[in-house]
Amino acid sequence: GLSAGGVLKPDMVASMAAKPLIFALANPTPEILPEEVKAVRDDAIMATGRTDYHNQVNNVLCFPYIFRGALDAGASTITVEMEIAAVHAIAELAQAEQNEVVAAAYAGEQLAFGPEYLIPKPFDPRLMMVIAPAVAQAAVDSGVAQRPITDMDAYRERLQSFVYASGTTMKPIFSAAKTALKKRVAYAEGEDERVLRAAQIVVDEGLALPTLIGRPAIISERIEKFGLRLREGRDYAVVNVEQDHRYRDFWQTYFEMTQRKGVTVQVAKIEMRRRLTLIGSMLLHKGDVDGLICGTWGTTALHLHYVDQVIGKRARGSADAGPVNAYACMNGLLLPGRQVFLVDTHVNYDPTAAQIAEITIMAAEEMLRFGFKPKAALLSHSNFGSSNEPSAMKMREALGLIQTQAPWLDVDGEMHGDIALDSGARSVQMPQSTLHGDANLLVCPNIDAANISYNLLKTAAGGNIAIGPVLLGAAKPVHILTASTTVRRIVNMTALTVADANASR
Repeated sequence: GLSAGGVLKPDMVASMAAKPLIFALANPTPEILPEEVKAVRDDAIMATGRTDYHNQVNNVLCFPYIFRGALDAGASTITVEMEIAAVHAIAELAQAEQNEVVAAAYAGEQLAFGPEYLIPKPFDPRLMMVIAPAVAQAAVDSGVAQRPITDMDAYRERLQSFVYASGTTMKPIFSAAKTALKKRVAYAEGEDERVLRAAQIVVDEGLALPTLIGRPAIISERIEKFGLRLREGRDYAVVNVEQDHRYRDFWQTYFEMTQRKGVTVQVAKIEMRRRLTLIGSMLLHKGDVDGLICGTWGTTALHLHYVDQVIGKRARGSADAGPVNAYACMNGLLLPGRQVFLVDTHVNYDPTAAQIAEITIMAAEEMLRFGFKPKAALLSHSNFGSSNEPSAMKMREALGLIQTQAPWLDVDGEMHGDIALDSGARSVQMPQSTLHGDANLLVCPNIDAANISYNLLKTAAGGNIAIGPVLLGAAKPVHILTASTTVRRIVNMTALTVADANASR
C-alpha cells in the first residue's frame, strides 16, 4: 500500500512464471490494474486493495477479530502464533461454501474458491465466529492468555449470538433438537437455494437428516453451483415421486382420505405428482420422515390445505376430547429491549371467541418452550369495556374462557396495544388488571390486525429478528414458512420441528 500506481508494467507481468500471484495494493491506483494483467496473462491471480475488483485485501478481515479473540482470552500480547491462526481461519473460510448474506449482496456472482475468490468478503458474518476462537485458542497454546477459554464450543455459541440475534432465544430449542438419534426433516421446496444453504447448516450442526423433495439432478447441480458440501446418501435423501416406488401407495392413501371431499382417483394421482407440500405431508403421515418444513413460496392457505387433508389437527389435552378448533400461526419478534409474539398472523380471518381462547393457550404453551413466561394481552380498539362492538365483546368473552381453561396463564383484556406494552400506563387506567408486567404475547382479534401489526413492527424496528411463523394445532411436527423467509429462519424452524418431534416420540 506504500508503493505507487502504475509501477508494474504489462511486459513485466508477461515475463513471469506460470500462474503468477500479484498483490497490487497501492491505493487508490494499484501498481497495475487487473484489466492490464488480464490483457497479457489470463492465468494470473490478482488481488488489490480496492472494493471494485475481485480479491480485496482489507485489514478489516482480521484486525477486529484478532483483537476480539485476544481480549476475550486476556492475552498479554499478540503473538506470531495468533496471527498465523487468524490466517488459517481466513483461508478455511475462503474455501467454505458462501454465506447467504454475502451471496445476496453479490447476487449474480459465483463466489466459489478460485482465482477470483481467494479472500472472504469483508462483511461475511462468519468472520468473527471463525477467527476470534482460532486466535483465542492460539493465545492459550502460546502461553499468553491470562483468562484461558476452557470451553471453546460455548465461546463459539456466545459469538454466534452476536451475529445471529435469534441465537439466545432459540438456544433452548436447539438444545432440545440435538439428540443422539437424528430426526428426518422433509423440505417441500428442496430445490430452493435458501433450503439448500439451510440444509448445509443443519447437517454441519447435527440438527437433523434432511430429506429434499425435488429433482435429484437439479438439486445436485445447485449444490455444486452454490459451492456446498452436501452429498446425497451421506448428508441428505431425495424424494422424487416420478421415480419413487411409494408413489402408488401415496396417491391411493390420499384418495382414501379425500374421496368424500371431491377428490377423484385422477385428481389424487395428479396432485400427488405436483404438490410438494402434499408429498411432504404424506411422507410425514407414513412415518418416512419425522417433520416437515414448507412454504418458501406460495400462500399459507395453499400449504395448510394439504397439511390439513393429510396430517390434520392435534387432539386436545386428552385423546377423547377431539381435535383443537383451529390452526394458527404465531410469529416472534426480537425488538430492542423486548421480545413479543403475535397471533394469529396467517390462518384465521375472523376467529371466534372460543378459537381465540384456544389459540392463546396454544401460543402460551409454545412460548414456554422458548423459555419465556407468557404474558398475554387480548388486543382491541376497545380498552377494558370502553366499547361494546362485536369485536370487543368477542375478546372479552375469550378472556373468560382462557381464565377458566388455563388459570395458570397471566392474561388480561380487552385492551389497547400501547397499554399492553406499558404496564405503568395500564396500572393507572386499570389498577386491578390481571396482567402483571409488559405483555409479550399479543393476541389480535383477526388476521388483518395480527398480520399488519407484525409486518409494521418487523419493518419499523429495523434491526429486529423474526421467528416463525410457528404453526400451532397440527397433529404432527410441521411448519409453514413465508416467501420472505431467510436461511437462518429455515435453520431455526428446523430446530423447532426436530424439538417437536423429540417431544412427541
